[in-house]
Amino acid sequence: MSQFTTEHTPAEIVKAFPKASDLFKERRIDFCCGGERPLGDVFKEGKIDETVVLGELNRAFDSWKQEDHEIVDWDAIPPTELIDHVVHTHHAYLNEELPALGQFVTKILRVHGANHPHLKELHRLYNEFKVDMEEHMIKEEGEVFPLIKEYEKNPSEKLLNHIHEANGGLEDEHEASGNILKRMREITNGFEPPADACSSYRITYARLAEMEADTFQHVHLENNILFKKL
Repeated sequence: MSQFTTEHTPAEIVKAFPKASDLFKERRIDFCCGGERPLGDVFKEGKIDETVVLGELNRAFDSWKQEDHEIVDWDAIPPTELIDHVVHTHHAYLNEELPALGQFVTKILRVHGANHPHLKELHRLYNEFKVDMEEHMIKEEGEVFPLIKEYEKNPSEKLLNHIHEANGGLEDEHEASGNILKRMREITNGFEPPADACSSYRITYARLAEMEADTFQHVHLENNILFKKL
């Protein structure tokens, strides 16, 4: 792929150029749950200047291609191997980060909530996201992922239908969690701490931004690659 056009989807672009996810997040362009729509439709709906964004995207892509990058072809990786990557990388990260980061979110609400009322909503959203993702990962690891691994070894139409039914629920949950992250980004001004923010406040926002990035990549691998293999 030499240049991206309005006919490409965000999901396709992130597969070829992973760093595009940063630009899409800044522009609030969904590349995971809603990543299968052509950019032209996304630009039109969001009233986004396609000339500016495509120009920025393709210039960044040209520069990136001249650098030395190890590109992972996720489409070529078998489902079992991809599942193990998701579990040991993204699930492991969230299982460790969600409780720890929750303490920071609570702390800044307690200390700064009176002067920064949006922190109350942030606290509510974060805890909703935490519970949803923990339950979601338990369902994936305990039910859906074993079915996919079994299908890879012993494929059958009955098992595939069972997986498709389960995946529909997972994709709905992905979308709901993605919407929570988008709302958190919105009320925090893109996770940009205010001028009077203390070190804990700044750390909290930085870790929220990191969690958002990891989760979007996590969902992208499942929705746009793993589930598409079935």
